[in-house]
Amino acid sequence: MAKKLPKEFVKRLKSIKAKRARTVIEHILKHGQITTEELSNTYGYDHPPRAARDVREQGIPLETFKVTGAHGRKIGAYRFGDPSKVKDGKIGGRKAWPKKFKEQLVSKYGSRCGICFAQYEARYLQIDHRVPYEVGGDDDGDLDPNDFMLICGSCNRAKSWSCEHCKNWQSDHKKDVCTTCYWAKPESYAHIALKLVRRLAITWTGGEVPDFDRLVELSKHANQEIPEFVKAVLKDRLDQQ
Repeated sequence: MAKKLPKEFVKRLKSIKAKRARTVIEHILKHGQITTEELSNTYGYDHPPRAARDVREQGIPLETFKVTGAHGRKIGAYRFGDPSKVKDGKIGGRKAWPKKFKEQLVSKYGSRCGICFAQYEARYLQIDHRVPYEVGGDDDGDLDPNDFMLICGSCNRAKSWSCEHCKNWQSDHKKDVCTTCYWAKPESYAHIALKLVRRLAITWTGGEVPDFDRLVELSKHANQEIPEFVKAVLKDRLDQQ
């Protein structure tokens, strides 16, 4: 163990049984930290921040910092935060969602991602709290579909990264701040992780793919990256109105 931890904190750590969270905790207890490289290469977790979130969702504070990886690049790493900041009432982590609840969400929102709005088979969509669990937790009452959305794996990873670098997620934990964020309500929002930013996620599928390929070719001729080219095309259209 890299440093002496309070007995009550260690007891809390050892009471956690969820497999992924337990793996992270045991590694940090033994080595003092765990890197994204180790989570991926040693334990096979394709999305290391998700493993870290599992620990945080158990109420255990984790700090994120940078270290030098095996190839000389800076990579993320995690260690225990201040033991006094353990969040009571979260032992056991988030609730397991019943199958019928996902069916209810599909019925309400359709079988599409709530962020990029692309259509998917329901099995490829993940249930996600609009307000991150680390900020809002789970209510004790019945699950309210208005508090959740269905999102694809790609958008889930993007939301995880953005939220984990937001001051409100890290320390303030104000639900009203989250409810005005893009990641909670992409159809109507004031900020993205407290920054004055506007974001549009667009996915081309099926018969639309040739249109995207054409945009790529046109962007190359214009010597612009595809996002900048698309913005320029849209601006030209707006200026014509």
